[in-house]
Amino acid sequence: MAKTILESFRELKTNLEITELQQSTVSTRQQNVRNAVESELNVLDSFLTGSYSRHTMIAPLKEADIDIFIILDVQYYYHYNGQNGGQAGLLDLVKRILRKTYSKTPDISRNGQAVTIQFTDFMVDVVPAFSCQRGGYFIPNSITQSWIFTDPKKHVEIMSVANKKHDGDLVPLIKMIKAWNRTINDHFRSFHLEVMALQILDGVKISDYPSGVRYFFDKGRSYVKQKNPDPAGYGGDVGSYLNTREKIDDAVSRFETAYTRAIKAEDYANRDDIKEAVSMWRKIFGDYFPAYG
Repeated sequence: MAKTILESFRELKTNLEITELQQSTVSTRQQNVRNAVESELNVLDSFLTGSYSRHTMIAPLKEADIDIFIILDVQYYYHYNGQNGGQAGLLDLVKRILRKTYSKTPDISRNGQAVTIQFTDFMVDVVPAFSCQRGGYFIPNSITQSWIFTDPKKHVEIMSVANKKHDGDLVPLIKMIKAWNRTINDHFRSFHLEVMALQILDGVKISDYPSGVRYFFDKGRSYVKQKNPDPAGYGGDVGSYLNTREKIDDAVSRFETAYTRAIKAEDYANRDDIKEAVSMWRKIFGDYFPAYG
């Protein structure tokens, strides 16, 4: 017997969750990484950031990355800021320290603003940072040889407050949006989609997941052409990587296609053609969405 569309979306929601065992593995691994850095450097604080801390990470874990912020004593900033390429030098210092503990790990590399540890089951990004007197933190960007201001704790707070306003439905909906992004080969940066969802759904009631997804795709066609400022007030436009007319047009096209398919899926469901509705939703979400029957 065929599932209803709402039942299928509840299963989609479950399919996007990482398991309790994986969560336990992440907890142990990230603490060990933090201990490795703290054993060698003067660390003032350390905490998880990124989609894991905002609860917007999706399965499978092996395609995810866990972000760790390491707040260092300002002495390291004074040392490396005065050097040419000091941002890369700071990251290389962290890399050397991690290599001592994880000498047999497949790969440890400097990656823009972080040191990435490629474990066999998932990645960990270690971001050295310094507290800013005005609030927030600044982190090194080895590519532009500059410092970036950000506030990941504020991002967590903003997401938590917004999710409560949506009675807990915002985070699952964002995960579904990320599942769509995964099916189009991660065309968009994950955090960009989160920021767009916060903007688009602000003050909007999520009556159910199918209509919520369709609404996001609808409004996203215009929002993706606009500047999407960092909700914490730092870092400028989080969609600045779409920096040419061709990239913007392509982004709009992705939203247009998803919106058209969502409209068709809802139309099939309204006519009780569950099989075709499921088929259309699977074009959006891929194998994350349960098959018909």
